[in-house]
Amino acid sequence: MRPADETPYTTGLHEVADGVFAWLQPDGGWGWSNAGLLATDGGSLLVDTLFDLELTRTMLDAMAPITDTRPIGTLVNTHANGDHCYGNSLVTDAEIVTTEAAAREMGAVPPSALVALLQADMGEVANDYVQQAFGSFTFEGITVPEPTRTFTGRLEIEIGGIQVHLEQVGPAHTAGDLLVHLPDASTVFTGDILFVMGTPIIWDGPVANWVAACDRIIDLDCDVIIPGHGPLTDADGVRAVRGYLTWLEAACRARHATGMSAADTVADLAASDDFAQYRQWGEWERLAVNVRAIYREIDGGDGTIPDLFVAMAALAHGT
Repeated sequence: MRPADETPYTTGLHEVADGVFAWLQPDGGWGWSNAGLLATDGGSLLVDTLFDLELTRTMLDAMAPITDTRPIGTLVNTHANGDHCYGNSLVTDAEIVTTEAAAREMGAVPPSALVALLQADMGEVANDYVQQAFGSFTFEGITVPEPTRTFTGRLEIEIGGIQVHLEQVGPAHTAGDLLVHLPDASTVFTGDILFVMGTPIIWDGPVANWVAACDRIIDLDCDVIIPGHGPLTDADGVRAVRGYLTWLEAACRARHATGMSAADTVADLAASDDFAQYRQWGEWERLAVNVRAIYREIDGGDGTIPDLFVAMAALAHGT
């Protein structure tokens, strides 16, 4: 059996290879992200922190029996979304590594943006949706320290004699996505290039980059694939995400070519037989954001974050 079959999808720390751990947070929905740890005799590397300080502190406490003697000297952030970096301030004395694009985005979207979203008046349906998504997290009092090392393309580092390959694959989900590949452990942490049992969300794009990132993960042929959200997966799980993206892009481009608006395309696709399989995934209403992202890729333009949440809430609510 491969680790995807052996590792239960339960909250907490799971050893998935020798000295390699995944921190999992079911159900993998809004804000419930995964993280990881590489522990060696020469110190440890942490992959991502969590959405708020309490969650991150709980994770670090659970890792303490390992990291007390093998302290975390390096923290890698797979991208700039808060559920992967808002706990960074608790990882003291560590080098913080990410892509240049992710570092810029961290500065542009601080925790106060989530506070403002929760306090915004977007109408009852959208307000309820945002509260359900983010109301259980605490964003006040969070500061996100600037990364101390950034790169573009590819960066290879060594932790206690173990090779760690960082590969930039964004812009895709966000502006600065990266993969953390541990070739000696046949393991890859994908960040939010992979949502398993949940719906990907295209904050940035283009879709072609995201599809290429999926292909890269498959080409790595790792035994252990740890997504940004959801349970451990395998190549078939990667292909499922890839299939959603390629189907959606083709469907959007075909409708755009007929003059159909983004809003009408969302409604048409949501009611289609082809979408039925994807309705089983969590947060399927992210379709509303993803269609608009593809239309933005074709036509240019942009929408505000509140507008996107209003659109998702309306789709989920059936209004």
